[in-house]
Amino acid sequence: MSHVLAIDQGTTSTRAMVVDSRGRPVAQAQRELPQIFPRPGWVEHDAEEIWRATLDVMRRALGDAGIEARALAAIGITNQRETTVVWERQSGRPIHNAIVWQDRRTTEPCEALQARGLDGLIARKTGLVIDPYFSATKLAWLLDHVDGARAAAKAGQLAFGTIDSFLAWRLSGGAHVTDATNAARTMLFDIHRQDWDDELLGLFDIPRALLPAVVDSAGRAADSATDVLGAAVPIAGIAGDQQAATVGQMCLAPGTIKSTYGTGCFMLLNTGTQAVASRNRLLTTVAYRLGGTPTYAMEGAIFVAGAAIQWLRDGLKLLQSAGQSAALAATADPAAQVYLVPAFAGLGAPYWDARARGAMFGLTRDTGIAEIVRAALEAVCFQTRDLVAAMAADGAAPPVTLRVDGGLTVNDWAMQFLADMLGVPVERPVVTETTAMGAAYLAGMATGVFPGLDGLPRFWQRDRAFTPAMSADERDTRYAGWRDAVRRVRSVVEA
Repeated sequence: MSHVLAIDQGTTSTRAMVVDSRGRPVAQAQRELPQIFPRPGWVEHDAEEIWRATLDVMRRALGDAGIEARALAAIGITNQRETTVVWERQSGRPIHNAIVWQDRRTTEPCEALQARGLDGLIARKTGLVIDPYFSATKLAWLLDHVDGARAAAKAGQLAFGTIDSFLAWRLSGGAHVTDATNAARTMLFDIHRQDWDDELLGLFDIPRALLPAVVDSAGRAADSATDVLGAAVPIAGIAGDQQAATVGQMCLAPGTIKSTYGTGCFMLLNTGTQAVASRNRLLTTVAYRLGGTPTYAMEGAIFVAGAAIQWLRDGLKLLQSAGQSAALAATADPAAQVYLVPAFAGLGAPYWDARARGAMFGLTRDTGIAEIVRAALEAVCFQTRDLVAAMAADGAAPPVTLRVDGGLTVNDWAMQFLADMLGVPVERPVVTETTAMGAAYLAGMATGVFPGLDGLPRFWQRDRAFTPAMSADERDTRYAGWRDAVRRVRSVVEA
């Protein structure tokens, strides 16, 4: 048994990948995930559709690889984080659509917590800021707004989980588990004690009976039920998508850094066994946990990256495909000073402004589609510089290089502008789907398919490096224009 099946359940699609013992993807299948927008600022997914898609892509990937489930050494799961599902323990049926990490419906409860001065308490225990992004207020909303949910929860009839937990339950026929990286995103988990926190559970009125057991990121958490794939396969790796990408990018030593560009953009800096508290509104989180010992990371979370290009394609119909964006951006007038602030779901790090909304600035009569597309791509890079600047202000050494992954990284124009804006080389790997690869590595480490952390880096291969070519003066001038545009969309006045 020398193959691993990785499940990568993301915000806009569900993917399965079969990986061999040499770390090579041999087959994969993908299915788009419909988004549900019940009201402005609300984002949901049909959890049953997620499960159907997961079954579909797993079976197709195995079929394309020409292997049966009994030939698998393990299954690894990686997932969109913070997205919240509550289901019935007896039937496994969700009581409501999943509330997605981008959802803003709990902005007012979060503001009420901030008004009570609870920011410090939550930051000390969880490493997080108070924001609708995280799971706790989403879970409380479900218990308060679904008929009978709170009583059923107190009676032990319901289960809560992020998407990894829901998939593990369905795959195994009832194992209720999550890993430390996903637990760390709920605002209910003490990342220092590595346990659910009773004070926080009381604060959000969450019954402990709802919660899954917290396991290591690599280790046998459960076995798949034989009627799912035709054989019992160990579920041996679980990690949130950004943490899985950290492993897939081999950012395994303190000081190494990666940035993933999918729906959003997420930069993680490995800080080793030290949980570094940020003074600049970055997150302290768990990068992975092995053998009961957590490795920590400092994280900057941007809500909209590739989603801005998706919006240009699907919302404004300016593009027929995302692949057109690089060529269009290259034809834009380089002297144009058009800025798009894609605060469609508020602003994430380092601003954490849930009420900010998107806007475009600098439009003139000769602004065309090319300039707007370029502004959307530039916004991704400007936001990344925001994160690097915040990390530097927290005392992190400037990155020597930045490893990037995710769907947007196939855009050479955007990656060159990113290198120009940061002033450091940007490295893209041969396999850009490093989130799925990270899940495969974790599951394979636990089952002997792959070596431990010391041996993993040999599997990483560079496809291309982008070297900065922009002058420092131009870089700083363009970035100053971005900072001014952000100031204009903020819901609060910056000091």
